[in-house]
Amino acid sequence: MPDPTFLAQAMISGIGTGLIYGLIGIGFCVIYNASGIVNFAQGAFVMLGGIVTYTFFASLGWPMLAAAAAATVLVALSGVVLERVVVRPLWDRKATIFVMILATLAAQIVVERAALILVGDQPKSLPVFTDLPPLRVGTVAISYQLIWIVVASLLIIAALGIFFKSTKVGKAMRACAINREAAMLQGIPVSRMLALSFALSAGLGAIAGILITPTQYTAFNVGVPFAISGFIAAIVGGFGKPFGAFLGGIALGLAQALAVVFLDAGLKNVAALTVLLLFLFIRPGGILGAAK
Repeated sequence: MPDPTFLAQAMISGIGTGLIYGLIGIGFCVIYNASGIVNFAQGAFVMLGGIVTYTFFASLGWPMLAAAAAATVLVALSGVVLERVVVRPLWDRKATIFVMILATLAAQIVVERAALILVGDQPKSLPVFTDLPPLRVGTVAISYQLIWIVVASLLIIAALGIFFKSTKVGKAMRACAINREAAMLQGIPVSRMLALSFALSAGLGAIAGILITPTQYTAFNVGVPFAISGFIAAIVGGFGKPFGAFLGGIALGLAQALAVVFLDAGLKNVAALTVLLLFLFIRPGGILGAAK
């Protein structure tokens, strides 16, 4: 039986990582709801968020907040570029969804190679946002970076809820998610909503990358593992349900943390796939049920 303090510490860490998976999973849901496409370049946005912030902060000497804000905007714009250059031509030619999914996977590889050429293969990291000793709750230490991750994630979830329910653009995106043809007949610019969904998804990925980089390194090749974890979180939560992806990410992070404690650190990815298989067999609609 593991030490209770170690177990609690691992679970807290797992929640923090799970929140990052949840943000990535929400990015998958946003694009899927607007287009029916599963964007496997989502991991590239996470990688770019950390690397671009590092470049502005460490290489150009920008303040951390300015570097993070600029990186988020640039990565969001890269999402629009991906939509316009890769997805839109296929969309206009009425290519199958499968072809567009493969195109996003190819884009992920291209972005990885470009990052390798431009910034090299050496791991990079960011300093913690608040450089103070961790908070102590009994024998358990809670880092301030984890608090940043929790607060930022909850604020993003709340902001997305307000955006989709209370703004015209958000309601238009929801209409596209429900029925794209009917939305088009109502005068909603579906193609513009698609571009916006890629920008929003890329921005969420960038924020996830910025939040997690102070706790672990980033490099050109971290995108695929994050994309897989975010994809699993989206499926576990109920594909197409943003809040479900958020819950799925927490469940996945906890499962990986428990696997590290009770089994072995090398088996945490096995735990993630096990969680995925269990949900596919027992509850294929996910925690909240898949989007209709």
